[in-house]
Amino acid sequence: MEDRPSAAEVLKQLLQPITVATDSKSALVGSVDMAAHSNDSKKQREHERKAEEAKNEGKVRKETPPVLRRKQGLQALPDAELQSSVRLPYIGLLHRLARGMVLTRRGAARGLAEHWGSLKYVQALQAGKGSLLWLSSEGRHIARHYKMLQSEELGQAFALVLAQHILRHRFPSYSVSIVHSDTTLRAGWALTAAERDTKDDKSASIGYRYRPHFLAEVWKPSQPSVIIPIACKGNHSGAGVSHDQLASCAAHVDGLHIGTWNQTPGLLFSTELPLDGPVIVHALHAPGKGSRLDLPTGAVAADVDLDQAPRQENHFPGIERPTQGDQTFDPLPGCQVRAEHFAWFQETLAHTDAAGLMAFAGSGRATARLLTKRQGSEFFKTFEHPSAGSVQDIAHTLLGDEFAGTDHIFRLNGTHVEAFSGVQKDLFEYLAGRGETQKPQVSQWRTQTHNRGSSWPRTGWDRDWGGPVSIQQDGTVLAIRPVSVKKTSH
Repeated sequence: MEDRPSAAEVLKQLLQPITVATDSKSALVGSVDMAAHSNDSKKQREHERKAEEAKNEGKVRKETPPVLRRKQGLQALPDAELQSSVRLPYIGLLHRLARGMVLTRRGAARGLAEHWGSLKYVQALQAGKGSLLWLSSEGRHIARHYKMLQSEELGQAFALVLAQHILRHRFPSYSVSIVHSDTTLRAGWALTAAERDTKDDKSASIGYRYRPHFLAEVWKPSQPSVIIPIACKGNHSGAGVSHDQLASCAAHVDGLHIGTWNQTPGLLFSTELPLDGPVIVHALHAPGKGSRLDLPTGAVAADVDLDQAPRQENHFPGIERPTQGDQTFDPLPGCQVRAEHFAWFQETLAHTDAAGLMAFAGSGRATARLLTKRQGSEFFKTFEHPSAGSVQDIAHTLLGDEFAGTDHIFRLNGTHVEAFSGVQKDLFEYLAGRGETQKPQVSQWRTQTHNRGSSWPRTGWDRDWGGPVSIQQDGTVLAIRPVSVKKTSH
């Protein structure tokens, strides 16, 4: 039986760089186009079969478009933005996954602590043949029990890390924030019928399941942001499944248009996690001249007020197509952020980003104040982390910076391990507010975060802490160390 490494050995390995293979060649574009055509043909045949069955039974079948609407013009990413492999410390991957999970509201048992789910992957990956990243024996064991969940979550982790890598190269002097798409869009739309404000309002919900999984906001203080939808999936199968997934991702990114019709760019990822082979991230992008939140003529920068309370609005669902001469078209399903709503959307993005940061730090009340009701403010009030009431008192100095946050104890190969997640203390205080009347200072938080971004990210072993530390460019930290836990008898 193979000996399992000690917790200390595993934690040291988290700082070792991992090499992730990527695939973004022109041949990938052709393979995805073929997969999309094949899927459309299958749907067309199935549609015709069911229509024939209904006709034979004397039934009238409601016609539905058999072809799925997808983002067109997909391209390979240039080598300058994404080379054939990318190196990063493993703890940075876990950190990015944890940040991406905090507002998803998938872990009803623990609420704010749901982002600790990322730590089940502490030993899931390892360097394999040719130093590329492979699933470890632990990762293959997880896959046998939670195959779909593992591929989904690790697929998100790789996608978000690479999306930041790509966009920081594309916009070198800007900050990049990534927020959960559904959480953001709920501030303006009811995504499902259950989220409608009134039960008799049958037109208020989107009624369309294809939406981006995440939104990247490229921003500078007091300037219009650029928004790039991200769609990402993962699988334990092979390249063929990744081609199908990227074809599906093209439909997801096309479910949100910023500004005018068909001008929104996008990033598409499918992570291949074979049980016997290297991890490969397949990536494409959709170019677009839109998605910059320029205020309409007559508006001024003061119309964007990041420090006001979050606003929940009810925008008309659907994406407007341009007219052709005298011919007009019905709106297509999806979400469209029109120019007159750019100021609101920029505020919503900043509030959602700030809420995710405070959820990561464990402060439920501060998270709730930055979200609308439909985004989950009541949820985060209810599922308060046990330590969040005094979260300002949980602070650590890590790699020379002081952080406020929350901690959690879990087991790693039989050893108790403490994980601390937080944010630089003064940034935390801008968003936490004091008392019920003082509102969060979102604009000040963003300015300070942007000004300090050049000194982050950093990873390293903190001797005083006793374990690995990851600090990201948003000022958040993830730190892990072995701890001694005394058991008490009853």
